[in-house]
Amino acid sequence: MGRLGQLHGTAFVTGASTGLGRAFSLMLLAEGVRVWGSSREAPRLAELASGHPGAFHPVVLDLGDAEGAVRAFGAASQAAGGFDLVVNNAGYGVFGEFAAVDAGVWRSQLGAMLGTVLSISHAAFGSMRARGRGSLVHVSSLAAEFPLPYMSGYNVAKAGLSALSESLMFESRGTGLRVIDFRPGDYRTDFNRSMHKGPLSTTTQRAWAALEAGLLASPAPERAAGDLRRALLSGRGGVVRSGSFFQARLAPALARLAPASWVRFAAARYFGL
Repeated sequence: MGRLGQLHGTAFVTGASTGLGRAFSLMLLAEGVRVWGSSREAPRLAELASGHPGAFHPVVLDLGDAEGAVRAFGAASQAAGGFDLVVNNAGYGVFGEFAAVDAGVWRSQLGAMLGTVLSISHAAFGSMRARGRGSLVHVSSLAAEFPLPYMSGYNVAKAGLSALSESLMFESRGTGLRVIDFRPGDYRTDFNRSMHKGPLSTTTQRAWAALEAGLLASPAPERAAGDLRRALLSGRGGVVRSGSFFQARLAPALARLAPASWVRFAAARYFGL
């Protein structure tokens, strides 16, 4: 396989040590792209770095520290000579009733997953505009269309990220830049194991069990990497949904035809609410 579309071989991927971020990084490395991948802890990136010497470059970056994250991105961009592709993938979940979880926890999640990502995107988009080329990928979620129960902060952050993508799609028209709003559904990763959970009631326990069952039955992350690869090869920006046929294809199509109240009813039944 050759290099991806019009890219020139450098990419930055946040959350590269596990899950979708790791799958994205491995896909890009297989294409011959040099990847700067981030994690909060350098040892978590050691396997990728040792397996791809000179091609994978570990970056320590914590979304909880906005100023530090932007500095880390800037240093990596300078070392790479600028990035042709930036994939904002890192994030985490908080599960619990909105009023039962301290408001500061929700604010911290929004600050990390929306505020810091916005800052990284600001730096990346400005650099790409100056160079006249580049692709910016925001890994949002199908939760932007189908909010997950008891994950208020996650839903808001992902919906905001999709809105940011739409805004930048307008600004990138007629330029050498493209913006992709990549919306994955459930994938078989360790996302739930790293979830921050608040107090669980009988109702929230049923919803959690449904989330766990959905994750166990979901596709492997390599499918998401394949979907992103095809999107990059197409040379076009826009919304890309990824996941099982039901989540990524059938459910969005049915939701466009059904009243919103029906969609909410179906989701409530699925999660045992």
